[in-house]
Amino acid sequence: QVQLVESGGGLVQPGGSLRLSCVVSGDTFSMYAMSWYRQPPGKERELVASITTISSSTTYGDSVKGRFTISRDNAKSTVYLQMNSLKPDDTAVYYCKARRYFSVYWGQGTQVTVSS
Repeated sequence: QVQLVESGGGLVQPGGSLRLSCVVSGDTFSMYAMSWYRQPPGKERELVASITTISSSTTYGDSVKGRFTISRDNAKSTVYLQMNSLKPDDTAVYYCKARRYFSVYWGQGTQVTVSS
Protein backbone atom coordinates (compact mmCIF):
# COMPACT_ATOMS: atom_id res chain seq x y z
CA GLN A 1 0.00 0.00 0.00
CA VAL A 2 1.39 3.38 -1.02
CA GLN A 3 1.58 5.88 1.83
CA LEU A 4 2.40 9.58 1.76
CA VAL A 5 3.42 11.53 4.85
CA GLU A 6 3.74 15.32 4.71
CA SER A 7 5.67 17.45 7.18
CA GLY A 8 7.06 20.97 7.54
CA GLY A 9 3.91 23.00 7.98
CA GLY A 10 3.44 25.58 10.70
CA LEU A 11 2.90 29.23 11.52
CA VAL A 12 5.00 31.78 9.65
CA GLN A 13 4.91 35.56 9.32
CA PRO A 14 4.14 37.23 5.97
CA GLY A 15 7.26 37.34 3.84
CA GLY A 16 8.69 34.26 5.51
CA SER A 17 9.59 30.84 4.12
CA LEU A 18 8.74 27.21 4.77
CA ARG A 19 9.77 23.94 3.17
CA LEU A 20 7.27 21.12 3.02
CA SER A 21 8.34 17.50 2.59
CA CYS A 22 6.38 14.45 1.50
CA VAL A 23 7.86 11.00 1.96
CA VAL A 24 6.40 8.18 -0.12
CA SER A 25 6.60 4.51 0.85
CA GLY A 26 5.18 1.23 -0.46
CA ASP A 27 6.25 1.47 -4.10
CA THR A 28 8.97 2.79 -6.40
CA PHE A 29 8.85 6.55 -5.89
CA SER A 30 10.55 7.43 -9.18
CA MET A 31 7.62 5.99 -11.16
CA TYR A 32 5.16 8.52 -9.70
CA ALA A 33 4.35 12.01 -10.88
CA MET A 34 4.08 14.15 -7.76
CA SER A 35 2.00 17.20 -6.97
CA TRP A 36 1.22 19.60 -4.15
CA TYR A 37 -2.33 20.84 -3.68
CA ARG A 38 -3.80 23.16 -1.08
CA GLN A 39 -7.22 23.81 0.37
CA PRO A 40 -7.80 27.21 1.98
CA PRO A 41 -10.52 27.50 4.63
CA GLY A 42 -13.96 27.34 3.02
CA LYS A 43 -12.56 26.89 -0.47
CA GLU A 44 -11.95 24.04 -2.90
CA ARG A 45 -8.69 22.19 -3.24
CA GLU A 46 -6.37 23.70 -5.87
CA LEU A 47 -3.19 22.66 -7.63
CA VAL A 48 -0.06 24.38 -6.34
CA ALA A 49 2.73 22.62 -8.24
CA SER A 50 3.56 19.37 -9.97
CA ILE A 51 6.67 17.52 -11.12
CA THR A 52 7.01 14.69 -13.59
CA THR A 53 8.95 11.46 -13.22
CA ILE A 54 11.93 11.14 -15.56
CA SER A 55 12.46 14.68 -16.83
CA SER A 56 11.33 16.35 -13.60
CA SER A 57 9.48 18.99 -15.58
CA THR A 58 7.53 21.32 -13.33
CA THR A 59 4.32 23.32 -13.50
CA TYR A 60 2.91 25.89 -11.06
CA GLY A 61 -0.36 27.54 -10.22
CA ASP A 62 -0.47 31.19 -11.24
CA SER A 63 -0.72 32.42 -7.67
CA VAL A 64 2.58 30.82 -6.61
CA LYS A 65 4.78 31.24 -9.72
CA GLY A 66 8.11 32.80 -8.84
CA ARG A 67 7.64 32.17 -5.10
CA PHE A 68 7.31 28.38 -4.74
CA THR A 69 9.60 25.64 -6.04
CA ILE A 70 8.79 21.94 -6.27
CA SER A 71 11.60 19.39 -6.38
CA ARG A 72 12.11 15.68 -5.86
CA ASP A 73 14.82 13.39 -4.51
CA ASN A 74 14.22 9.92 -5.87
CA ALA A 75 16.93 8.43 -3.65
CA LYS A 76 15.02 9.63 -0.58
CA SER A 77 11.53 8.98 -2.03
CA THR A 78 10.69 12.57 -1.15
CA VAL A 79 9.11 15.53 -2.87
CA TYR A 80 9.61 19.05 -1.53
CA LEU A 81 7.83 22.35 -1.78
CA GLN A 82 9.98 25.38 -1.01
CA MET A 83 7.70 28.31 -0.26
CA ASN A 84 9.15 31.83 -0.17
CA SER A 85 7.61 35.28 0.20
CA LEU A 86 4.59 33.77 1.89
CA LYS A 87 1.36 35.73 2.02
CA PRO A 88 -1.73 35.40 4.23
CA ASP A 89 -3.58 34.04 1.16
CA ASP A 90 -1.22 31.06 1.19
CA THR A 91 -2.86 29.87 4.41
CA ALA A 92 -4.26 26.40 3.73
CA VAL A 93 -3.91 22.71 4.35
CA TYR A 94 -1.29 21.46 1.90
CA TYR A 95 -1.61 17.96 0.46
CA CYS A 96 0.83 15.78 -1.41
CA LYS A 97 -0.42 13.62 -4.28
CA ALA A 98 1.24 10.71 -6.10
CA ARG A 99 -0.04 9.54 -9.49
CA ARG A 100 0.96 6.63 -11.70
CA TYR A 101 -1.36 5.87 -14.60
CA PHE A 102 -4.82 5.56 -12.98
CA SER A 103 -3.54 5.07 -9.43
CA VAL A 104 -3.74 8.16 -7.25
CA TYR A 105 -2.70 8.49 -3.59
CA TRP A 106 -2.98 11.41 -1.17
CA GLY A 107 -1.27 12.35 2.04
CA GLN A 108 -3.11 13.46 5.17
CA GLY A 109 -2.18 17.13 4.76
CA THR A 110 -0.13 19.64 6.70
CA GLN A 111 -1.39 23.03 7.90
CA VAL A 112 0.36 26.20 6.78
CA THR A 113 -0.71 29.44 8.44
CA VAL A 114 0.69 32.79 7.33
CA SER A 115 -0.10 35.47 9.88
CA SER A 116 1.54 38.25 11.84
